[in-house]
Amino acid sequence: MEHKINSLKGAVSAALAALTALWGWFGWLIVAWAVCMGMDVLTGMAAGAKRGDWSSAAAREGLWHKAGCVAAVTISGILDLVVGQILANLPTVELPFSYTVFLCPLVVIWYILTEVGSIVENAGAMGAPLPGWLKQAVAVLRDQVEPK
Repeated sequence: MEHKINSLKGAVSAALAALTALWGWFGWLIVAWAVCMGMDVLTGMAAGAKRGDWSSAAAREGLWHKAGCVAAVTISGILDLVVGQILANLPTVELPFSYTVFLCPLVVIWYILTEVGSIVENAGAMGAPLPGWLKQAVAVLRDQVEPK
């Protein structure tokens, strides 16, 4: 099951990254990711407070995790710039399109999907009723992705 979820997440990320590059959605994608990160932090803190186990150490650990995600997105953006420069300066190759971004949207969409799963998990911890299939998908995602 976890292989299917990761494969689906990868396929959705790739398709949306291609559309992002094609249609120029990259700025909105970054805004969506920032909003999802903020919602994850807020819902995580609220879920911890509801359980009575909120701690500044856990919050700090979550913020370090977010900083790592920002670093990964930054590196993927730099790689996009490098790939763009390489493709633009190949002497004998003329591409039928202009390469702007692809790697960075792929990473950002992956993180958005991860943040959405975490937000849903936090909502359940706060007492929101969740459909059974959604709980199962989030549990499989958490158990398989987080330890790795």
